[in-house]
Amino acid sequence: MKLSLKALHYNPVRNIECTIFAGVKILDMALLTVGSVAFDAIETPFGKTDKIIGGAGTYIAIAASFYNNEQNIVSVVGEDFPQEMLDQLSARKVNLQGLQIKAGEKTFFWSGRYHNDMNSRDTLVTELNVLEHFDPIIPTGYQGVDYLMLGNLSPQVQKSVIERLETRPKLIAMDTMNFWMDIAMEPLKETISMVDLLIINDEEARQLSGEYSLVKASKIIREMGPKYLIIKKGEHGALLFHNNKMFYAPALPLEEVFDPTGAGDTFAGGFMGYIASTDDTSFENMKRAIINGSALASFCVEEFGTTRLMNITKKDLQERIEEFVALTNFEMEQVIG
Repeated sequence: MKLSLKALHYNPVRNIECTIFAGVKILDMALLTVGSVAFDAIETPFGKTDKIIGGAGTYIAIAASFYNNEQNIVSVVGEDFPQEMLDQLSARKVNLQGLQIKAGEKTFFWSGRYHNDMNSRDTLVTELNVLEHFDPIIPTGYQGVDYLMLGNLSPQVQKSVIERLETRPKLIAMDTMNFWMDIAMEPLKETISMVDLLIINDEEARQLSGEYSLVKASKIIREMGPKYLIIKKGEHGALLFHNNKMFYAPALPLEEVFDPTGAGDTFAGGFMGYIASTDDTSFENMKRAIINGSALASFCVEEFGTTRLMNITKKDLQERIEEFVALTNFEMEQVIG
């Protein structure tokens, strides 16, 4: 008996064409991002920068803006933050009503040096500044948002945002890191129990669960509350878990990686921007969202900071997604018996 086995392959480009690029009305469900807007100074084997714009909230909002025109951000900066960058965010339809500007204070600053493998880094300087006593204020106009993305902040701050929303969003996603697992594990677990989707990397998943196997780790973490879990594996792609379903998305092999600093936040922003623009939280649509987030992250690492993201077009993004499709698309025939 001869069987023709074809890979079950989805085409995210077709979905983008009908919702983004072909002029058909985008659903534009409101997305709220809570995360840092900051300064970074970065050193990699490819070079170094002075202070540049960074922060989880910045990368998430920029990435999501490729898909969704109803962006809202809650964050805080000092009076040293450049008006030019605020204008650029506004031009991308990012609502800055929830961005606090503290007179006489300085913006959060982080400096780091990446090792030759670009997967590990040393923190050189951390200056919390305005972020040390950040109290996230939710403007009245943000109430009723459809989707919420909690960038990497203290679990207490993340929890307070959820509690201050009068209506629960359709999907609450959060990012975190091993720093909070080291110093605030119980508050972190409490916040994790309140969200629908957790987005972390493989090292963090192992620390949070106590399991080396990512499949076992995913089960333990989802028992903490989230229905969905994404485990990022850097240059090796990402895994999506829900119930007994699992999906693996590869990362696009790149000739050069200049700066991986904002890649994870860019991935999360692209993922949530796509979900909000389609207003579809099904497992199948999350597969497409992961490919879209991965495509944007692959751009982000090609230059320092937000530079590359701020200069690509939707056409560039569509072509990059087509590269992902070509990377994983195959047909196979198998003879049995």
